[in-house]
Amino acid sequence: MRKQLASKGRTGTFKVMSQLFARLQSELNSSRKAQDKAQTLLLSTIIADAKNRKIELMRELTDDDVVDVLRKGIKRRKESVEMYDKHGRAELADKERAEIAGLEKFLPAAVDPAELRAAVKTAIAGGATTIGAVMGKVLPQFKGRADGSTINAIAREELAAK
Repeated sequence: MRKQLASKGRTGTFKVMSQLFARLQSELNSSRKAQDKAQTLLLSTIIADAKNRKIELMRELTDDDVVDVLRKGIKRRKESVEMYDKHGRAELADKERAEIAGLEKFLPAAVDPAELRAAVKTAIAGGATTIGAVMGKVLPQFKGRADGSTINAIAREELAAK
């Protein structure tokens, strides 16, 4: 039985591809056809990051993996916006903001802050007394759908209110 499964694995050509990754590739093809250089560069960069992530993980990417790549790309660009604004480079900051908007359209719908607050309160009621414990309980529930910094801010507010 074991030998049979191993041989199937080696000869099987069926791959499960992330739907989000496929959507990114489709959008890249569309931007190339439209000759939208900015969008093409943005998408090809994110796709390259996703492929690098696939190599790191040594497996096919899931939608959650691709969302993580998108969030990291957005985070990098937000840091760049802060730096450009700090040094008076408004044109570069605007370019980065446009890229952030271009990437955010691929993210799943954001979770309502009231839902996040309810989950944080539940975690605190369940015995979590530190920020780390609260984040450990709440973050996995909203993986890929909510930003960690938002959950962290809500958790700090609720813990301070105790």
